[in-house]
Amino acid sequence: MALFSRGVPAGVRARLERGERVLAHAPAAARGGAEEPVLVATTRALHLPDGRAVPWQDIDRARWTPDTLTFLEENSGEHVVALRSGPGTDGVDYRRLAETVSERVTATILVNRFVPFPEPDSATGFRLVARRPPGGAEVSWRVHLGEGVDPDDQHLPDAVSRALAELRDQMGV
Repeated sequence: MALFSRGVPAGVRARLERGERVLAHAPAAARGGAEEPVLVATTRALHLPDGRAVPWQDIDRARWTPDTLTFLEENSGEHVVALRSGPGTDGVDYRRLAETVSERVTATILVNRFVPFPEPDSATGFRLVARRPPGGAEVSWRVHLGEGVDPDDQHLPDAVSRALAELRDQMGV
């Protein structure tokens, strides 16, 4: 663990769960605290500079720019983490961390299926996604409505239930 935790602040290491390993880390933009802010990707979660750990199965999607990491946390909304960039910075390379985040999020997805709605040939619809935490057995299903789908459509709950039952039967999940 010493090899991978080099440069990870002691406060972050102390919050890791038993058996949780650091996979990648990089400094974030300074915010004036005692410890240098850092983003840490572990086997279980993305540890943010504010001390929170977001489990991989709760990250819906993430995108990187030279200045920010922006990700959507399930049931919590969008989060933006400022990165070190611009004049006067040390030119941190975030590629390894970005690759790790992408791989970890993708690894939690068991099934990702688009279902056309309201008609079988519709271009709009919803997405059924089955996710499982790293090393876990419990599967959680999520429904993501596509653009233009009315969440109050009276036919939607039945369509989701039918599609979910069919998909569970097909996939054994």
